[in-house]
Amino acid sequence: MPAEPNDVDVAVIGVGHMGTAHARVYGAVEGANLVAVVDRDAERAATVADQYRCDAFTDVAQLLDKHPGLQAASVAVPTAAHRAAATPLLCRRIACLVEKPLAASVSEARALGAVAAEHGSILQVGHTERFNPAVQAIAAMSLKPRFVEVHRVSPMAFRSLDIGVVMDMMIHDLDIVLMLADSKVRRVDATGIAVLGEGEDVANARLVFECGCVANLTSSRLALKTERKMRVFSEHAYVSLDYQKRSGVIIRKSDNDAALRQVREQVASGADLSDLDYEKLVQVEQLQMDGDGDGHDPLTAQLTSFIQAVQQKRPPVVDAQAGYAAVEVAQRVIDAIGEHRWEGLADVRL
Repeated sequence: MPAEPNDVDVAVIGVGHMGTAHARVYGAVEGANLVAVVDRDAERAATVADQYRCDAFTDVAQLLDKHPGLQAASVAVPTAAHRAAATPLLCRRIACLVEKPLAASVSEARALGAVAAEHGSILQVGHTERFNPAVQAIAAMSLKPRFVEVHRVSPMAFRSLDIGVVMDMMIHDLDIVLMLADSKVRRVDATGIAVLGEGEDVANARLVFECGCVANLTSSRLALKTERKMRVFSEHAYVSLDYQKRSGVIIRKSDNDAALRQVREQVASGADLSDLDYEKLVQVEQLQMDGDGDGHDPLTAQLTSFIQAVQQKRPPVVDAQAGYAAVEVAQRVIDAIGEHRWEGLADVRL
């Protein structure tokens, strides 16, 4: 299909698991015209290019020589190569969507943001969960969370082993918790265990924000099942989300005030409430969300938003500052894991 006049010429840099998904989705995103893929593995690049009917290259220099009018690119190379891959593109004012995490270190993340700012280039970070309908629904509620609990666990997929589980998986939830709390992190306590390599494979972090909110996050890539859930407690409501199922429930204080007041009075009077069914006592409503269903998965929504930002020359939904903030807190978690002192390990038998 020929490109429309306003279509954005886009390329994908790195066509491993995630990059190939980007190439596939660009074919369905309105306004996107996939012109090329780049991968240092020439055979892999050629295979993906043949599948999606675009050019294949083994380095960015070849891409820019053949497509000088390139307007946008997804950067999906290993995290350690994000800065090297994205910098020459940003210097040419080519909009970049860099897969999460933005970079392997705080200094590299800051440097990428500085390059984008210097050249007036759009830099979006691939925190795909921001586009999950369940996350968008809770964000729209404008709650002020007092406590947030997150579990993101899954079996080992043997991908992204160049980084630990904090940068690989937990960073999704760090980004969302930072968005919801909208406050600086005052303290980080964390612990983790490395099993298959140098990086941690299981981690738990407790964040205390200046606003008083506390968040407890657990991530594991060694679980026997996949679970991605978040629970948010605020003064006015309790919300439970299932990222994977894109569903959630809400219990609002305003809807249950009378019933709970009556229970408090009965407890104070010494009444026996052992036969009371709590699930029937409270009113539970399903979290209403928009944009779910076929063709509206989070990756499609993310790439659509990116292309629209390029077309409209507007800031992206997840900008460099958000990407940097997530990397900065993730590094604090990793540092806290390194500082955690284990007692009695000599007696442990695995």
